[in-house]
Amino acid sequence: MALIETRDLWKTYTMGSEQIHALQGVSMQIERGEYVAIMGPSGSGKSTFMNLVGCLDTPSKGSYLLNEQEVREMDDDELARIRNEEIGFVFQTFNLLPRATALHNVELPLVYAGVPGSVRRARALEALERVELGDRVMHRPNQLSGGQRQRVAVARALVNNPSILLADEPTGNLDSKTGLEIMALFERLHSTGNTIILITHESEVAEYAHRVIHLRDGQIERDIRQSHRSPAMGVPS
Repeated sequence: MALIETRDLWKTYTMGSEQIHALQGVSMQIERGEYVAIMGPSGSGKSTFMNLVGCLDTPSKGSYLLNEQEVREMDDDELARIRNEEIGFVFQTFNLLPRATALHNVELPLVYAGVPGSVRRARALEALERVELGDRVMHRPNQLSGGQRQRVAVARALVNNPSILLADEPTGNLDSKTGLEIMALFERLHSTGNTIILITHESEVAEYAHRVIHLRDGQIERDIRQSHRSPAMGVPS
């Protein structure tokens, strides 16, 4: 059973009298536990694909099944629940609340889910331990390095034990050394069973994934399974 299945997925935007086909008939399956990179140049459709998979947008036509459920048949409440509980988002810009501690930032998805305070705190602390920030829980974002801020963002994405970790250019705002550390973290998370979908335009980052899907002009150009290479061997520079 595929965790994600798209069938002839299209996304078309109307710009004045012109129609822009951001995705053109994309069909693929992603299994539970896979580590997949979606690659492509600017304008290839990878951000559009991420928005559809993340239930942030709806397709113009075609089908998207998540856990064998047709996403377009879900109402707004169900889509909101999926975004909060089934998909953990990691963004290039971290998206942390500047005045909140690392602990409170990680707790936020649990607040929206109505989880009681004591349970929230325990789960947020556990998530911060998983990303090796157990000693920074009361620090605010301006007291953390870029890499530590991204680790907080990863912990926040993990706190609801989502089906999918969806990362959009997660090393884009980091120096090369810190980027290596974040990619090593993703590798550890994948080894414990997390499904990871990585959106990137950098081949060095995509090399960490076990499968790379190349998009060009809204279509799948190549779908390559690659042998795994340990982050310890060193990649982005």
